Formats: sequence, structure tokens, C-alpha cells
Amino acid sequence: MEPVNVAIIYYSATGNLHALARAAADGAEKAGAHVRLRKVAELAPSEAIQAVPAWAQHVQDSADVVTASTDDIAWADAVLFGTPTRFGNPSGQLKAFIDSAGILWRQGKLADKVYSAFTASGTIHGGQESTILALSNVFYHWGGIIVPPATPIRSRPRGEIPTAPPMWPAMGRPAT
Repeated sequence: MEPVNVAIIYYSATGNLHALARAAADGAEKAGAHVRLRKVAELAPSEAIQAVPAWAQHVQDSADVVTASTDDIAWADAVLFGTPTRFGNPSGQLKAFIDSAGILWRQGKLADKVYSAFTASGTIHGGQESTILALSNVFYHWGGIIVPPATPIRSRPRGEIPTAPPMWPAMGRPAT
């Protein structure tokens, strides 16, 4: 059986989504896939980036990561998109990249590929599910085969409200 081509295309401002994307790439490579790990272009102005030290540092730290192009989607059998949650939606940077894939859609080159998504936010109720659903709308339109991310099930006493976001290892499995 021929190896599967997997493109992992993400946006990360401060490095959290970069770490998740790297974990997904490592897992896919260990499973025998050919992997392209790609970041989307940064669209924020330099002044905004420099105003947040972690953002400026991540821009430097990820300078060696290849910038995604629509050729990466065309090449792939499966595409994983990663984005921070922005009020229940993907980041503008990832959305701009997805919008650039219109030519592939018109040519029928996005259909019948496997798509999935991953996200993170700084808060428990930051809109993660809405972000995944928003990306799924794109995948439906493209004619993709959607593989939803696993939802971790954590046992918690009835009525207990968590005080901090649960920290799950990459790929959505609960910590034990």
C-alpha cells in the first residue's frame, strides 16, 4: 500500500498551535505518511506582533517553517487545519489561506480528500467547537470527507466546575 500524503496547515501566533501541528506531523510520520507541515502567512502588522513578546518570539522561532501554498492541499490525500479560536471562528490568517483555495475548488481538486481540524484557546468556553464547525462548513462545501476530532471524555463529579482548562496531550486524548 502506498503511503498517504498528509498536509498539516496551521496558523499559530504564540506557538501553541505550532506545538499541536508538530505533534500531529510526528504522529502521521510514525504511521508511515508523507507529511508536509506548513504555516500560513502572517497577516498582522509588525507593530501588533512586536507589542506581544510571545508573538514576536514565535515569529522568530518558526521562521524555518515553510509557508503553505494551495499546492500543499492539491498534493495531499488528507489535510489537517489548525487554528487558534477567534471568538468561535478560525483566525483571519487561516481563513485568508482557505479563501485562496477557490481555484482548486473550481477545478474539482478539493473533493474526496480527508479533512479534519484542531484548535485551542486560552479559555474553557472560548468557542473551540464553533471553530471546528466553521471549518467543517468549508470542508462540506469542498466535497471533503470529514473526520471529526475526538472529544475527550473526562469523568468529573456531578456539579463540579473546572477552574482551569483541562490540559490534554496532542491529538485530543485525555490525560490520565
